[in-house]
Amino acid sequence: METEDRVDRVDMSEERAVYVISVAAELAGVHPQTLRIYERKGLVRPKRTSGNTRRYSKRDIDLLRQIQAMTQELGINLAGVKRIIEMQAELAALRARMEELEEQLRAADAPDRRDGQIMPLRSVFLPPWVGGARP
Repeated sequence: METEDRVDRVDMSEERAVYVISVAAELAGVHPQTLRIYERKGLVRPKRTSGNTRRYSKRDIDLLRQIQAMTQELGINLAGVKRIIEMQAELAALRARMEELEEQLRAADAPDRRDGQIMPLRSVFLPPWVGGARP
């Protein structure tokens, strides 16, 4: 339980929008105007204060660095970067769903296990009264 609490705190601290645009730009190694362009293109969505000031989180800064690496080092244009980010988010969601389904499958399968023994395939296809199937 203690580990889960620590993980939750780390996740929350990464999501906490505390950096103003000038600090975020410096941390990401870009000009503040570049951050505004990224926002207009839908690559990053900083939180807004009640006064409509942009605030960036650590996760936003990490994303900005990733965008910079893709554009500067790999030569990918912003449309390509946006598609890659969308696909990464989709992949993460699919992996989470897969883990959830695997857990449900393990929970549903647990009572039917026979002490960890491997069942021969023929027992799956043949009725129990035909030879080879275990009771």
